[in-house]
Amino acid sequence: MNSSVLRRPLRNSRFLRRSVVLLSAGLLVIVLLPCFADDVPKPDPAGIATGDKGAVVDAAGNSFAVTAPTDKSAPDYAKNQKDFDDYQSQAAKEPLAVKLADAVGHIRVATNFAWTLNTGYLVLFMQAGFALLTCGLVRKKNAGHLMMLNFAAYVFAFIAYYAVGYAFQFGAVAVNAAPTNLGGIPTLNHFLIGGGQWGFLGGKGFFLTGPAYDAGSNCLMLFEVVFMETAGYIIVGAICERITFWAFLLCELFVGAILYPVFGCWVWGGGWLSQVGATLNLGHGYVDFAGSTVVHAVGGFCAMALAVILGPRLGKYGRDGKPRAFPAHNLVYVVTGTFILLFGWMGFNPGSTLGATDLRISVVAVNTNLAAIAGSAAALLFWYFLFGKPDVTMACNGMLAGLVAITAPCAFVSPTSAVIIGALAGILVCLGVLFNERVTKIDDPCGAISVHGFCGWLGAVCVGIFADGTYGSGWNGVGATTYLGHAGQGVTGLLHGDTRQFLCQLGGATLCALWAFGATYLVFTVVNKVKSMRVTPEVELEGLDVPEFGMQGYPEDAVVSQ
Repeated sequence: MNSSVLRRPLRNSRFLRRSVVLLSAGLLVIVLLPCFADDVPKPDPAGIATGDKGAVVDAAGNSFAVTAPTDKSAPDYAKNQKDFDDYQSQAAKEPLAVKLADAVGHIRVATNFAWTLNTGYLVLFMQAGFALLTCGLVRKKNAGHLMMLNFAAYVFAFIAYYAVGYAFQFGAVAVNAAPTNLGGIPTLNHFLIGGGQWGFLGGKGFFLTGPAYDAGSNCLMLFEVVFMETAGYIIVGAICERITFWAFLLCELFVGAILYPVFGCWVWGGGWLSQVGATLNLGHGYVDFAGSTVVHAVGGFCAMALAVILGPRLGKYGRDGKPRAFPAHNLVYVVTGTFILLFGWMGFNPGSTLGATDLRISVVAVNTNLAAIAGSAAALLFWYFLFGKPDVTMACNGMLAGLVAITAPCAFVSPTSAVIIGALAGILVCLGVLFNERVTKIDDPCGAISVHGFCGWLGAVCVGIFADGTYGSGWNGVGATTYLGHAGQGVTGLLHGDTRQFLCQLGGATLCALWAFGATYLVFTVVNKVKSMRVTPEVELEGLDVPEFGMQGYPEDAVVSQ
């Protein structure tokens, strides 16, 4: 054979690799250029300058510091300028008072740092809960595979989020959503796509370099990456027992780099959806306190799309089309994992204040627990009514459903409303499991689509129904003085007089479902056509532990069978 024929594919391969490298380098230059401008705030990696007298606020969040007026055309510009000059003059006369104020401001931010980091550690521990829960719900022959998926999810989704996901989500957070409890993070102030109140994608903080190499930014990053990881764990429960390991890693990279950060930017990163209150007069803009949609619905509807692409497990449906039950192999794991998740949720929801100085954390914590128990009780009793026996796996899924549904409204509703929301979620998760299994024929081994997708959507809508206006004044820049004719009015739902907030929540939650399902289905339908994401029938029947990883979750079973 002519040697030139052999060399041609090699040359083509080299050309392709060089093209990819050059393209990547070009994109990197484009996204990093704004990070090195001379007129941007400088990062504070040592945490020395973060938190001063400007961070000192009263119980209502009002700052004691007087800022310099910038709009000379404003009718009260002269008065504001005089107030600022008087403040500066007084500060110059009392340097010790200024130093004390700086120290108080620094301590306030430091206290909030400690709270945010510690609650982030609680959320990180939820990984163990997800691992036990999903592993316990599947068949014994796939236990090792489930554990490996949960472990790898953390590793590879984190890599993607570190590289680009964090920048896409929070690269412009200072523009409209500055986390003042953490010092504001003024260095993250550029949208890659869009701008102002119509930002679609953050543009600073890639690889945590430049403006992201900052104490406040790193505190936010640690807390937010474990939220992203939660979305990454969710998909495990719906696609397990049939997906190849390489395909799963690709899914995790997609979630960490694109799917989660994009919607997260729209809602938490100062993006357009959070600003529709100001731009389109839709309440306080789209509100999701701790992630019913940003985290759970994104993960749940992503899982739904992947489950549709993969198809049901072998033997799940008989020739008559009726579903067959695959019982959980370890109920101890299921219950233990559920309580670990409940414990981690005490970081998930209260921690989303990003500060212990926000005393609403007590209400958030109580609401979270009440919704959990209401969801569990409702699911247990509803299943008992339908089938004559209580099911511990559905009781556990009911608890998780209540937790998911209360995650968005937990800071804005009363304890009584939290109980109602949890009960609704407990019933919805049962109906969702039956609907997926019997009507749409979507095989979801752990009920992840119902728990996180359907109940995540419900949670965001419940903000628009049950929010009572006692918390969230000035949320997303709306109602800082008055709202609905009341001073200090916070986020308000339909039952308390704000129809616009309900419409905003309904539209935003539905958009989340469409984004997560649609983007995932589009990308991975193409991937699946290029190379099948599913293991062979022989591997699936044997169990994925040995074919995929070379070891069993329960090796003693192999010894007994021999």
